[in-house]
Amino acid sequence: MAINLSACSEKELWEYVAVHLKKRGIDTILVGGSVVSIYSKGAYHSGDLDFVKASMFVTKLEETMNEIGFKKHGRHYVHPECKHLFVEFPGGPPLGIGEDNTIVPDEVKVKGTVIKILSPTDCVKDRLASYIHFKAPEGLDQAVLVAKNQDVNLSSIKKWCKNERAEWAFEDFLTALKKK
Repeated sequence: MAINLSACSEKELWEYVAVHLKKRGIDTILVGGSVVSIYSKGAYHSGDLDFVKASMFVTKLEETMNEIGFKKHGRHYVHPECKHLFVEFPGGPPLGIGEDNTIVPDEVKVKGTVIKILSPTDCVKDRLASYIHFKAPEGLDQAVLVAKNQDVNLSSIKKWCKNERAEWAFEDFLTALKKK
């Protein structure tokens, strides 16, 4: 799978890295701001890709990333040709959003290999979690960007906000969604 690392999008880099990892037996799920970038069709840019490992028993991650030219610097993996994006492997498993640890990611087939990404609905919840727990208004803005560009399950989002004891966040989300 060829990729122009100096000008690739978050989506292109996700597919490139995730397929490589999967072919080496490392199953990952894309989470965070890069998912917003993909679902907003580039209206938002995150600058990094956050992969959650689907298994606790991942070995040879650094060696596998080195195979495609990514070197570990602190907690990030950087590539000399890809100066606008870096890769990170925060936490996990299990994959969770707020208090919900029952997240089932979407699966996407890329050149015969299945890779995983948060669903649009779970991406909205993830961004709202940032809005709720860190009082980050950009989390609300990103949730709205995703909901404007993708089909999301509003009743699932409402229920999740209620479980997080943040019904107010769902109301803010609906208000912002109607304004945009």
